[in-house]
Amino acid sequence: MSAEGGTKAVVAALFANLGIAVTKFVAWGLTMSSSMLAEAIHSVADSGNQVLLLIGGKRASRAATPQHPFGYGRQRYIYAFIVSIVLFTVGGLFALYESYHKLQHPEPITAWKWVPVTVLVVAIILESLSFRTAIKESRGPKGKASWAEFVRRARVPELPVILLEDFAALVGLVLALFGVGMTLITGDGIWDAIGTGMIGLLLVAVAVILAVEMNSLLIGESATEENEARIVTAITGGDEVERIIHMKTLHLGPEELLVAAKVGIRPDSSAAEIARGINAIEVRIREAVPIARVIYIEPDIYSTER
Repeated sequence: MSAEGGTKAVVAALFANLGIAVTKFVAWGLTMSSSMLAEAIHSVADSGNQVLLLIGGKRASRAATPQHPFGYGRQRYIYAFIVSIVLFTVGGLFALYESYHKLQHPEPITAWKWVPVTVLVVAIILESLSFRTAIKESRGPKGKASWAEFVRRARVPELPVILLEDFAALVGLVLALFGVGMTLITGDGIWDAIGTGMIGLLLVAVAVILAVEMNSLLIGESATEENEARIVTAITGGDEVERIIHMKTLHLGPEELLVAAKVGIRPDSSAAEIARGINAIEVRIREAVPIARVIYIEPDIYSTER
């Protein structure tokens, strides 16, 4: 997946969340609804997260240096991991605290009753548009995989992060609408507190999922099954080698792959033939998998006794 699609989804989400955050704060100021405050803080956290993703993408594009010879591609994973922390603390824990506070001292909504409902309905429409952009940009890289598989297996962090954030935002808005609506209908502020608590639990759950996935990427994940199959075909597609003895792949960043393979060559191959063969294999690998930027091919003589 190109970074362009991820950046487009991030920018769309950023502008949507900034506008939504302002309207939610206005609604909270007029009604003092805890659900509105939790959702406003949620939108602020999401906006900050989108800024972090953009910064991560920018910093990851720096050229390699002697101190960092494989470049800075993994910084996109680091910033996406920070996103999960922000979502957990600023969004989830704050909403749970606010819910606890309002459960102790529930307050009905007595003024500007139409404001929170209007704001939430408009926010649902805007979030739906942002979510649609994320889905549209994700369809290509997702392929035939399910959405859950895409989030789990994606090596590019931006789109899975935005998908989960937008999904959580939509569900959170529905929960807020439930809490506010029940408070307006019953006159009991405890429903507002319950809606806030459900928003907090939702954000904590999404943050944990993101943290687990980004942790796996930070540790280092191999190429996708599809790309590994293409690499194997590229290596064995000529007559330079008899077989692959073993192969390892590692994502140095979302769009930069390291390939290391030990290959079995014919015992009578000359040094010049081996060099030409390795060069030909590298060309085929890069043609098959363009993100394979760093390739190490080690020739060896294969023996079943070893």
